[in-house]
Amino acid sequence: MHVLSVSSLKGGVGKTTVTLGLASAAFARGVRTLVVDLDPQSDVSTGMDIQVAGRLNIADVLANPKEKVVRQAITSSGWAKVHPGTIDVLIGSPSAINFDGPHPSVRDVWKLEEALATIEPDYDLVLIDCAPSLNALTRTAWAASDRVIVVTEPGLFSVAAADRALRAIEEIRRGLSPRLQPLGIVVNRVRPQSIEHQFRIKELRDMFGPLVLSPQLPERTSLQQAQGAAKPLHIWPGDSAQELAADFDALLDRVMRTGRIPTPAT
Repeated sequence: MHVLSVSSLKGGVGKTTVTLGLASAAFARGVRTLVVDLDPQSDVSTGMDIQVAGRLNIADVLANPKEKVVRQAITSSGWAKVHPGTIDVLIGSPSAINFDGPHPSVRDVWKLEEALATIEPDYDLVLIDCAPSLNALTRTAWAASDRVIVVTEPGLFSVAAADRALRAIEEIRRGLSPRLQPLGIVVNRVRPQSIEHQFRIKELRDMFGPLVLSPQLPERTSLQQAQGAAKPLHIWPGDSAQELAADFDALLDRVMRTGRIPTPAT
């Protein structure tokens, strides 16, 4: 089971939509996928069409990461009505904010790792939608992860935010989790005609080299539309949706190669 955190230390860059795009690509390919909604805003849970009534959630799991609790906090996404496959969600909750203090204990940081270990045989890929900060929730996610994707946009503060994230990943790798590595930086909401955007992408490439992943993701309303309708991007109609779906397929290829995730038999 390969665990990938989707992170941003700056709000509003489309971190959750990147998580949903990767989840849609994995589901379309038949990869057994669990999405962990660790962001207290819980937008991933909404975008994946889940019923939360009567279920436990991520806050319960962080309080008690035993297998019985973990399984009660996981539910199948409504996406599974589209076509067969395993696409599940560990349900988000605003109460997760109670676990996001600035100075977590070592015991607390390992709780998500402990929880995911109980369900390891069930999934090939786990995507964690992280909180947009460097407090306890993000550290908990990274401690449970093999790789981190850092989401940014081509703006004035993007280089500083990406640099801060990569330094923090290195700090966690050295101090807590030697297996943790950055997968790279995804540049989101790109307008190819914008000279400013091209300048910022060059700036990112000059500073971080091959860590800047291709393709960069263009600004498209189709992903927000699919998210609002709680549908996977890969079934959303229109050329722009399909172009974006192809971009997420390419990013998923990188994730699967890096994580040595076998391609499911069709």
